[in-house]
Amino acid sequence: MADQFIVVDKLRDTLRESLEKDDRRQEDISRQDVLTRIERVIQTIVFSVSEGEAPVLRLMNRCNWASVRFHESVGLVRKADVPVTTLRCDCPSSATRFALIFKLLSVIYKLVQSDSYATKRDIYYNDPQLFGSQKTLDSILDDISCMLKVPRRSLHVFATSKGFISGDLCYLEEDGTKVDCNSSSTAVPVSSNVNGIRNIVSAAKFILIVEKDATFQRLLDDAFCTRLSPCIIITGKGVPDVNSRLMVRKLWDTLHIPVFALVDADPYGIEIMCIYKYGSRSLAFEAHSLTVPSVLWLGLLPSDIQRFGKVNSLLCFVVQSPRGNAYSIFSSREQNQQLEDKRLHQLPTCLGERDRSYAETEAESDTVPGIHRPTLPHSSLPAKTALWRLDI
Repeated sequence: MADQFIVVDKLRDTLRESLEKDDRRQEDISRQDVLTRIERVIQTIVFSVSEGEAPVLRLMNRCNWASVRFHESVGLVRKADVPVTTLRCDCPSSATRFALIFKLLSVIYKLVQSDSYATKRDIYYNDPQLFGSQKTLDSILDDISCMLKVPRRSLHVFATSKGFISGDLCYLEEDGTKVDCNSSSTAVPVSSNVNGIRNIVSAAKFILIVEKDATFQRLLDDAFCTRLSPCIIITGKGVPDVNSRLMVRKLWDTLHIPVFALVDADPYGIEIMCIYKYGSRSLAFEAHSLTVPSVLWLGLLPSDIQRFGKVNSLLCFVVQSPRGNAYSIFSSREQNQQLEDKRLHQLPTCLGERDRSYAETEAESDTVPGIHRPTLPHSSLPAKTALWRLDI
């Protein structure tokens, strides 16, 4: 078994040799600094009112491709000259959002001042009629984080984690609780306070990101982490939440071992891998803490469909909607040529000729023959990992 991972060990050594310290990484901001930034916003509003002017908030446009650029060692990062959206309290179309921002600023100020914490869900259910939906609160919280130029964790507001992790990993939570992820049959929920994790201990040779919870559970049932090799597997159960992305980045920063992604051979799987690898437009301002550009696509590749056996009943042609979803990952040439070219070069489906012929089909990791059978962890995955090309 050890011989199968010679290439993985070489890849780990290569990554460590080429690792450059990223001095641009967003550091934690002190509580007093957060309070000061909130107070400055309030002072600006008070000054406008005293001058007889309508208060205005200027928010950075987080969801526009024109707001981001591609950085090779980080992923999607915010530009210095980001387009700005103006919210006026006297404008009917923006008055409600203006008020909600100030409500949430008040909540955050009290949390930071008292050095206490709350989850987004707790804040929402304290006044669900006010916010209308959890999605609205989440968006406003990200707007505030971007406006104050403060990472969300420094606002003392956490999100409930949906991801799970298992494997050769032990660590301490911020409150001193010891977490052992070594159980072969059960997984541990990803911490809601990843930044507070310390004393990470692991002998893992690699980290495997698994897109689907069903595939993750099958790997657990087969004792993948112990029977194959010391490793760590983690799933965000589909589109990853912030905590799952923070955890992958935390492990990469600490262990410096290869990170592989096992996702479906369809546009959605590619998009999920890209979120871990490059980040997202809306959270580009936190990219230094969320992205792992060294993530490698382990599979499923379109060419794997033929290797596992091309069973027509397990394949479906990509319709326009999900195909358009994949195209949107690359952005438009007019808005971000550099980003598009970089991603096209990184994705085997667009680069490899052997995968190009299968580009019109998609397959799910939990339906392809071999994935369902217990033999996969001892044959297919180690073989793919051992044969991974270092020059990809």
